[in-house]
Amino acid sequence: MTDQAVAGLVETARGPVLTPDDPGYDDARSIWNGLIDRRPAVIVQCSGAADVVDAVNFAREQGLALSIKAGGHNVAGNAVNDGGLVIDLSQMRGVTVDPANQTVRVQGGATWGDCDRETQLFGLAVPGGVVSTTGVAGLTLHGGIGHLRRKYGLSIDNLVSVDIVTADGQFRRASATENE
Repeated sequence: MTDQAVAGLVETARGPVLTPDDPGYDDARSIWNGLIDRRPAVIVQCSGAADVVDAVNFAREQGLALSIKAGGHNVAGNAVNDGGLVIDLSQMRGVTVDPANQTVRVQGGATWGDCDRETQLFGLAVPGGVVSTTGVAGLTLHGGIGHLRRKYGLSIDNLVSVDIVTADGQFRRASATENE
């Protein structure tokens, strides 16, 4: 990976692109498990789906290992890697509640604390995790065990649809009627 290639990514991304010499790099690579000390070559702090697409394509084109960091709570430290690219979703924490349909749209970097704060305004709760700083996306994709599971199931059981960027850099939506 050349400096010129990184400069091209910096130019297209709306969110910050960090390398080891940049201020904020060490904070961006830190995760919940303090025993993990990995040093990615580049961290893209995505501000939206277009940044995620650009980061996935960049990693593929440069032959870099790719990790996704939302809450950074995976005990094995899967949110970071050595020498690769980390897609940091921490700036994508939007939560939108539709009280009429009793659904919620959550961006990839939102935590359960973000989700709970917004849903509680409408007297709603989402079957999620028990630690407020855990990322919604990671916990849901790993099942999602929480306090409401006995009555409402796991987080994944309540997932209606997901917007995702696939390894080929395509933005897709998956639901009961799309990309089943």
